Amino acid sequence: MKQHLYKTTIEWTGNAGNGTTDYRSYERSHIVKVNGKADIAASSDPAFRGDPARHNPEELFVASIASCHMLWYLHLCTEVGVVVTSYTDQAVGTMEETNNGSGRFTEVVLYPVVQVLAAHMQEKADALHDKAHQFCFIANSCNFPIRHKPVSFI
Repeated sequence: MKQHLYKTTIEWTGNAGNGTTDYRSYERSHIVKVNGKADIAASSDPAFRGDPARHNPEELFVASIASCHMLWYLHLCTEVGVVVTSYTDQAVGTMEETNNGSGRFTEVVLYPVVQVLAAHMQEKADALHDKAHQFCFIANSCNFPIRHKPVSFI
C-alpha cells in the first residue's frame, strides 16, 4: 500500500489589533498556502462572521469532492474509449448546524454535465459516474452520502 502526504500551511491574517479578546474582535481571514502554488484567500462562512469575498472551508470541501470525482471520471473515460469534450459540475453540499454550534455535512450532490464526442458514448459515459464515485479518494474518506445526478450530451 502506498502512502501520500499532503502539506498545507494555514496563516491567520485576521488580527484586528486586539487578537481574540472576544468573538467580534477578530476577522476570520486566513491564507491557505501550499508550497509552490498560488495562495488561497479564505475566511469562515458569512454566517459565522466571515468575509463573503473569500473562499470558506465548507466551499473548498465540496469543491474537493467534485474535483476528485471529475478527475477519476475523466481517467475512467479514457480507459473505455469515451471521449469527453467538456465537463462542468455545480455541486451542492448540505451542512447542518447543531444547537451547540457544531455541525456536520449530511450530504453532497454532484451535478456533472458532460459533453461526449458521439451518441454511442452516452450510455457508458453516464455509467462511469458510479465507478468514479467508488474510486474517489475524497468520497471514500467521508461519512455521509455523496450522490451524483449526471447529464451527458453530444
